[in-house]
Amino acid sequence: MTDYDARLQALRQKLAPSKSFDLLERPVLIADKRAMFVLIDGFVKDELFEKIMEFFYSIKTDDPAMKSAKAFLDRAVPYCEADSETDLDKVVTAVLSGQTALLIEGFDAYVLLDIRTYPQRDTAEPEKDKVFRGSHDGFVETMVLNCALIRRRIRSPHLRMESFTVGTASKTDLVLCYMEDRVDNALLTKLRNQVTNANVDALTMNSESLAELLLPHKWYNPFPRFKYTERPDAAAAQVLEGDIVLLVDNSPAAMTLPTSLFDVMEEANDYYFPPMIGTYLRLVRMLVLIFMLLVTPVWLLLNQNPQWLPPALTFLLPADAPTVPIFWQLLILEIGIDGLKLATLNTPSMLTTSLSVIAGIVVGDFAVKSGWFSAESMLYMAFVALGGFNQPSFDLGYAMKFMRIGLLILTATLNVWGFALGLLVIFIILLTSKTFSGQSYLYPLIPFNGKLLCKKIFRPGVRNQ
Repeated sequence: MTDYDARLQALRQKLAPSKSFDLLERPVLIADKRAMFVLIDGFVKDELFEKIMEFFYSIKTDDPAMKSAKAFLDRAVPYCEADSETDLDKVVTAVLSGQTALLIEGFDAYVLLDIRTYPQRDTAEPEKDKVFRGSHDGFVETMVLNCALIRRRIRSPHLRMESFTVGTASKTDLVLCYMEDRVDNALLTKLRNQVTNANVDALTMNSESLAELLLPHKWYNPFPRFKYTERPDAAAAQVLEGDIVLLVDNSPAAMTLPTSLFDVMEEANDYYFPPMIGTYLRLVRMLVLIFMLLVTPVWLLLNQNPQWLPPALTFLLPADAPTVPIFWQLLILEIGIDGLKLATLNTPSMLTTSLSVIAGIVVGDFAVKSGWFSAESMLYMAFVALGGFNQPSFDLGYAMKFMRIGLLILTATLNVWGFALGLLVIFIILLTSKTFSGQSYLYPLIPFNGKLLCKKIFRPGVRNQ
């Protein structure tokens, strides 16, 4: 058996093309030497592959390019993304990632051609991160294209894109994107070490799997430690601020770290309007977040202590004695709203409007008339439900929901002392939470940094950034 046959056999044993219909082998003769292309169907640009094959067929027998793999790359490969590799395992990984491996008789290495293309959708505006003004493109599931969308916005030689592979089975590609002259080097080193030493079988759920790998959550702390965005302009802005953006292949969501509570609440709309309007939008978002947490627990507390209300505010309480206790009304509605969200998510788009109308009539009108719920309970929970869509972070909305339910339970059982205890527990959770860099989750409020806090609350102008 020749060296060519032995290496081809070793590659076949690793890939087992006879057991997978989409693993293709294309035997050819290049300058009268046996050669074999190994590739995955559907990952190769057919037109480009045809052009390269046409060029290879024109190589003569006595051409100096046929002396070695290096000479072949230097003289005979009319394509920029090409390399040679002697490590069989790396060749197998490259082929499974979509590259084309070329084995030529007499060569001491494999030739790898990166002529792959991935099925992808258009770079349309993300459904969740829409803006009134500004860019309307968005990340997709192809990592290389996502990197290009950031490169298009930051034309600096200091922009770095470091590539890593994570997962012993999935071998998922991910990229650390940062500005070399602005990044926190200690944070970058820590992140590099964790990614390099990650011992995981696969990043099954893309960004979420990576987030849990980098910073395992404690079950009692639902607050998000990473900021996710599908907007290239938002990711580029974070990079320019010295943060690190992680791009995971097959995921349109870019992860930003380190991330504090104030970072999670920021939105692209804040910066696409003048500072006064951007500041107003930001303040509204912060106030609604606080109201989402406190409205129903405070109302429950007032129902348990009606003597606290002056006569002018007694209208806040139900006019009739409720059939179902207020606490259970609020708890049922908390779960019911999420049930409606899941129903809408799994309903065909052509029926979502009908479902919303039916839910509004049945739940809103008949539930009150039947005596199950009071009109006040429905009103306050409707405000809470709408307030949840006011937050750019889905994770933060649910974190506040869990905190609110905990407040309701403590208030119902321990009255005012339970309400105070609940607020204390929430503050302790926030206070003891740390970002990936080890900084306080409430920074720049705790520890206090007045100048930076003003920038987080009041949208700064371009000159102040």
